[in-house]
Amino acid sequence: MVGADALPSPRQHGVTKPLSLAGPSEADILRTKKLNKFLVDAGLYESQEEAAKREMVLGRIKQIVIDWVKQLTRLRGYTEQMVEDANAVIFTFGSYRLGVHGPGADIDTLCVGPSYVNRNEDFFFVLHDILTNMEEVTELQPVPDAHVPVMKFKFEGISIDLLYASISRLVVPDDLDISDVSVLYNVDEPTVRSLNGCRVADQILKHVPNVEHFRTTLRCLKFWAKRRGVYSNVTGFLGGVNWALLVARVCQFYPNAIPSMLVSRFFRVYTQWRWPNPVMLCSIQEAELGFTVWDPRKNPKDKTHHMPIITPAYPCMNSSYNVSISTLRVMTEQFQFGNQICEEIEVNKTQWPMLFEPYMFFESYKNYLQVDIIANNPDDLRAWKGWVESRLRQLTLMIERDTHGKLQCHPYPHEYIDPSNQLSHGAFFMGLQRKQGEAIQEGQQFDIRGTVEEFRHSVNMYMCWRPGMEIYVSHVRRKQIPLYVFPHGYKRTRTTRVSNIENGEVGRKRKDECTPVKQDSPSLKRQSMSPLSHCSDSVDNDKIQPNDEHGMELSSRGSGDMDMDQNSIMRYDVTSTA
Repeated sequence: MVGADALPSPRQHGVTKPLSLAGPSEADILRTKKLNKFLVDAGLYESQEEAAKREMVLGRIKQIVIDWVKQLTRLRGYTEQMVEDANAVIFTFGSYRLGVHGPGADIDTLCVGPSYVNRNEDFFFVLHDILTNMEEVTELQPVPDAHVPVMKFKFEGISIDLLYASISRLVVPDDLDISDVSVLYNVDEPTVRSLNGCRVADQILKHVPNVEHFRTTLRCLKFWAKRRGVYSNVTGFLGGVNWALLVARVCQFYPNAIPSMLVSRFFRVYTQWRWPNPVMLCSIQEAELGFTVWDPRKNPKDKTHHMPIITPAYPCMNSSYNVSISTLRVMTEQFQFGNQICEEIEVNKTQWPMLFEPYMFFESYKNYLQVDIIANNPDDLRAWKGWVESRLRQLTLMIERDTHGKLQCHPYPHEYIDPSNQLSHGAFFMGLQRKQGEAIQEGQQFDIRGTVEEFRHSVNMYMCWRPGMEIYVSHVRRKQIPLYVFPHGYKRTRTTRVSNIENGEVGRKRKDECTPVKQDSPSLKRQSMSPLSHCSDSVDNDKIQPNDEHGMELSSRGSGDMDMDQNSIMRYDVTSTA
C-alpha cells in the first residue's frame, strides 16, 4: 500500500535519523511517472547501441594498459613468469560508475598498475606515445599537473578521462578490492586522489536507501544544474560528485521517497541549509595512514570552505573546495528558484518543463567580463583553453578580494565560439553586479584593472605556452554582448513569469518596483524583464567607461603582441563608477 504508512527502510542511513519515513501518495507516483517521461523525452538516456560501444571501448583500453604494463615489465628485466603475471586493472567512476551517464558523456576511468610502473614517465610518456600512434585515439591531451593528473582523449569517438594509480604490489589482481584501505599503503597524495574517485563512487551507492531512486533523482538534478548554469567544478560551482553527494544525503533524509518527492525535497533542504555546516553521508573515517582528513577544528584552511560537501571514503575530503562566496550566492538563488517551481508543481500550478527552463544569463546582468581565448590551431586551443579555464575561478576570487566582496562576480560555465573568427577561438563570460544592499556612495569606483593584470600574470605562467596562444579580457555591457552567444544568432525575450520567479517576485511586490514594462511594446522586445533593466538602483549605476573609441586592451602577452580585428573583441577600461 502506498502512502504515509509505507514501511520504513530497515536500517538508518547517514549520520542522523531520517527527516521523514513517509512513502509516496498516488499524486507523487503520477508526478514521478511524468518526471520519468520528461527525462526520457529530453534524451538523457543512451541507446543500447551506445552502451554496447562503451563496453567495447573499455575492453580495448583494458587490453592496451595490460600490454603496456607487460612491455615495461619485460624492459625492466623481470622474469618471463613476472611478464606473464603482469597486469593492470581498469575501474570506472563518476557518472558512468553511478549509472547516471547520458548520451555522449565521457567515461571517467582509473588504471591501477604495479609499484614499478610510475605515473610521471611510464604513464605520461610511454603510454601517451602508444595512444598517440593509435588511429582510434584522437584529441589526446595529457594534464600531468592537474590536482588529479589525467590523460584526456577520445577512443573511437567516446570521450575518456584516464587516471593512473601505482599501488604497492608487484602484481595487481583482477579482483582487486579498491574499497579496501590497504590500497592506500605507501602511495603519494596524487595517487590517493586518483584512487578516491572510485572509492567514493562505491561508498555513495552503499549509503543510499534505494539506488534506482537515487539514480533517477541525480540524473534529473544534474540536468537541472546544467540548464541553470551551476554545473562546473572548475568554475567554482559543483561537479558530478558534488551533486551526487547532495542527492544521496537527501535520499538518506527521506528513505522511502520516490524521485518526484526527492527532487522537491532536495530544493527544500538546500534552500534552508545553513552553510558552512557540512553535508556528510557518514562519519568521517579515521585511519593510521597519516593522510589529512577534513577537520576544521584541526586544519585552519578547512575553516575557509564555504560549502563543504564531504566525501565518504578515507581520507575524507571536501569535494567542493572550489566554491566561492560569489558562486555560493548564485547556487543559493537557483535552489530558491527550484524550490518555488517544485512547490507549484505539487499543487498542479505548473509542470516539470518549467523547472528546466534555461537560465537567461545574458539578460540577468548589466555588465559582463568577456574572456576571449585564441590559439593558432584546435590542438593548441584545447590545451590553452584547459589551462585558462582552470584559472578563471581565481579571477572570481581576486575580484571578491580586491573589492572586499562588494562587487559580485558570476562566472558562467559555458564556452562560446565565434564562427567568424579565423583563428581557433573560445570565449567565457562573467556577470558583474554590486552586492545587494550595499550603500551607494557618491563617486565610488570599482577599478579592477589591477585585478585583471594579476590574473593575466597568473595565466602567463603556463609552462606549455606556444606562439599564438593569447587571452583578452574586456568589459561589455548587456547590449554589446556578441550575437554568437545566443541560440540561432539572435536574442530572445523571456516571459515575465520566468523572470519574476528567478528574481523571487512571484506572490510579492518589490518595494522599489518601477512602472511595469509591457510585453507587447515593440521597442522593448530585446530587453530583459528583470528589475535590473528598469529600476534606478540597478548595477547600471556602476558605469564602466571606455577610455576612447576602442577602450583599453587587456592582453595576456601585452599590447605589442596583439594583431586582431578591432571588431572581433570589445575592449573597455574595466572601471566601475557609482
